[in-house]
Amino acid sequence: MTPEVSVIVPNYNHAPYLAPRIDSILAQTWRDFELILLDDCSPDDSMAVLERYRGHPQVTHLVRNEVNGGTTFKQWEKGIALARGRYVWIAESDDWCEPTFLETLLAGLHSDPDCVLAYCQAYFVGPDGVINWQSRADRLAETLDGREFIRRQMAPTSIYNASMALWRRDLYEQVPRDYLDYRFCGDWLFWIGLARLGKVHISGRLLDYYRQHPQNVSTGVYRSGLNFVEEMKVANWMFDEGLLGDREYAAFFKKKYREYWPLRDRLDPELHSQIRALFAQPRSSKVSLAKIRAGAMWQGIRGR
Repeated sequence: MTPEVSVIVPNYNHAPYLAPRIDSILAQTWRDFELILLDDCSPDDSMAVLERYRGHPQVTHLVRNEVNGGTTFKQWEKGIALARGRYVWIAESDDWCEPTFLETLLAGLHSDPDCVLAYCQAYFVGPDGVINWQSRADRLAETLDGREFIRRQMAPTSIYNASMALWRRDLYEQVPRDYLDYRFCGDWLFWIGLARLGKVHISGRLLDYYRQHPQNVSTGVYRSGLNFVEEMKVANWMFDEGLLGDREYAAFFKKKYREYWPLRDRLDPELHSQIRALFAQPRSSKVSLAKIRAGAMWQGIRGR
């Protein structure tokens, strides 16, 4: 029997977090799902934890790579190839969720036949378990046309990690594979590709716990400056595709430049040259780099 949802857990080196992650999936109030567990050649005790779930009736696959694939997005592709469900949930291995996650997002997807993607809000949790921040939505629930959603919610993306989202598997072949070329922003491109194919449901409920710690991918990416390279490449592509107008692009450019300015001397030198080149050539004529740079410098002086 085909399950309604395929839940994919792509793990790398998250042994301390795996049991809470998997247990939060198995505790879902919506029971019609299969669970696909993947390990990308972790050097820690991840496989020992995963093996404890091998015999569970909802675990349909437990696969370990013999060689590390390099990015989580290649693991996504591997899991999607194994999936049989109508919908897919990429449940990141170091996060966890409320028991009503699937029930809530499926209600949003089922409410409109043109809905291709649904997501909830997330708590951002530090390594000490303290909630540092939480995402917010304007309404408890709403469904937007895909292009409107992209314009309003994707510069930058309001889907902060894959664990927040549920989407239609049958559309996967129509999503461009450019996302596989990214280490950090691949999911952002992926959501845009999906949203262009239909409508997006936004739940205002806080159902996801996004764990932030020194071992996750984002930490190293922000430290090196790779986030600026990939974020500006995506924003430039969005502008070229007509997905962002001048105003949205200019606001994004200004935000990223102000984030970059105080960090510029601490970034990886090779990446820094790429970042400078990207900021030197804004796509929109509405962007005044001289004014943005002056504002960033003034902000830096005031912050001393």
